[in-house]
Amino acid sequence: MTEYGRGPGPEPWHPEDPLYGDGGWGGQQAHPGPQSYGGQQQHPQSQYGDWSQEQHAGYGGEHPQGQAYPQYDGQGHGGYPGHPQQPYQQGAWDGTGPQPQVPHPAAGPQMAYPADPADPYGQQTVAYDGGQPDFYATPEAYPPPEPPGRRRTEPEPHPDWDPESEAGPGDEQHPFFTGGDQDEDDEHELADDRFGSDRRGGKAKGGKAKGKKRRNGCACLVVVLVLGGGLGGAGYYGYQFYQNRFGVAPDYAGNGTSETVTVEIPKGAGGYDIARKLKEAGVVKSMDAFVAAQSQNPRGKTLQAGAYLLHKQMSAASALALMLDPKSQSNVLVKPGERNAQVYEAVDKQLDLASGTTKKIATTQYKALGLPNWANNNSKILDPLEGFLFPGTYPAAKGMKPDAVLKQMVAQADESYGRYNLAAKAKALNLQDPLQLVTVASLVQAEGKTPDDFRKMAEVVYNRLKPTNTETNQLLQFDSTFNYLKGQSNIHINEKEINSNRSPYNTYTNKGLPPGPIGNPGDDALKAALNPTADGWIYFVATDGMNKTEFARTYAEFQKLKDKFNASSGN
Repeated sequence: MTEYGRGPGPEPWHPEDPLYGDGGWGGQQAHPGPQSYGGQQQHPQSQYGDWSQEQHAGYGGEHPQGQAYPQYDGQGHGGYPGHPQQPYQQGAWDGTGPQPQVPHPAAGPQMAYPADPADPYGQQTVAYDGGQPDFYATPEAYPPPEPPGRRRTEPEPHPDWDPESEAGPGDEQHPFFTGGDQDEDDEHELADDRFGSDRRGGKAKGGKAKGKKRRNGCACLVVVLVLGGGLGGAGYYGYQFYQNRFGVAPDYAGNGTSETVTVEIPKGAGGYDIARKLKEAGVVKSMDAFVAAQSQNPRGKTLQAGAYLLHKQMSAASALALMLDPKSQSNVLVKPGERNAQVYEAVDKQLDLASGTTKKIATTQYKALGLPNWANNNSKILDPLEGFLFPGTYPAAKGMKPDAVLKQMVAQADESYGRYNLAAKAKALNLQDPLQLVTVASLVQAEGKTPDDFRKMAEVVYNRLKPTNTETNQLLQFDSTFNYLKGQSNIHINEKEINSNRSPYNTYTNKGLPPGPIGNPGDDALKAALNPTADGWIYFVATDGMNKTEFARTYAEFQKLKDKFNASSGN
């Protein structure tokens, strides 16, 4: 028996052909055309449906009887060009009537395949038109698949083929690992394998497969590095997230080193603002540690703005405790009504400077300290900064410059005065400018003893400034202005001394307001100056000589208050 399945082509039919192997047909071979198995014919019905007369009739005409038929692959495709088919024996079937079912020579009796119930044309004869070409017994025919019993053994691999350069049947690799640009080459390779080419050996010779293997290794290495880096980054950020949410904040231990540092806390600073200042100065190790300590201390929220003398590398709790101790604070406190001379002395002391240093800077550099443009408009003003060192607490520690401290105070005054429309208010109160309004506030602050007195005191000032004032003839007659002039605070002033002094600040000998403020008024005094009472007050006396002030509308009432004062003071 001759070896079946070899055509006149240059290469044998390969048993792993994906189109005609056992795996492609589920273990059954479909043979659309008659085949010769040792002189017998077998014509099983294909599970995909054979071409019947009605199907071929669509091509028109009648095919001659007794001729071989083209082989189909179950999908209506004929043989491939260049692969001649083995001719079928003539005369075994005349083309009419049902095809005979011929059993395989080694299989014994064979039952005929039933027709496909979904195929209305199954088991019917085939008719061809005479116009349909016949590819059997021609060089274009393609050999049909062999039965399993007659298949040849696996051909020996090419001598130059490297088994490691090709993936086995179960080792197909994803394009990601083999290189996405290999798709086109793989398609050509598959087509060549179908036609029995020797490209497998050629690839090994050319080194292309080995190059792919090297690329596979590089791709795997890149994937490992990427995954490793991603896992490492995720772990790091996960640890940071845990530390931030649940871990203990980094902190120093103890009361710190012997090195001290001054930390300035601005007004309005919150917990994290303070913590940031402390961390930047090297006092605490982390902001979170200080914020946690502040939240755990009942007095933690009472921290005030100012300068604090602290140690470096302190625990957050010890730093907070020291800041709550007044001894650690290095500030200058400007009290309402306090004169500039007292403020200058306090700054010199806090900065450890020679007495008079700050006052000299104030009188020579006042234009560079941020005064509003309506300030210092009178050449007779004794101190251009008087009334503009706004009451409050200001950082003043060793190493700071006096002008820096003064700038903070002036800036605060400018901000506070800016909240009110002083120009319009001054005009409504028959004053010349905002500076006179601040001057009135300074008088109210100096003469009034309590906030309840301030509005009445402001009315006394405005009533005495009126041109219609016949009680004092526009003379204020305030002891506070003379005391400012003298740099003193005496309650008992000699009338002869007062009447002989002609300074513009002496309101006993000069009508109207003094050239400028005589102190630094606070918010309460300023508000009272903006909103005086309207009860007709024109006189007042501190009847107890200290804290109690009483008011009168007439001179007769004033005399009674004066007698009361003399009785309480022993005059």
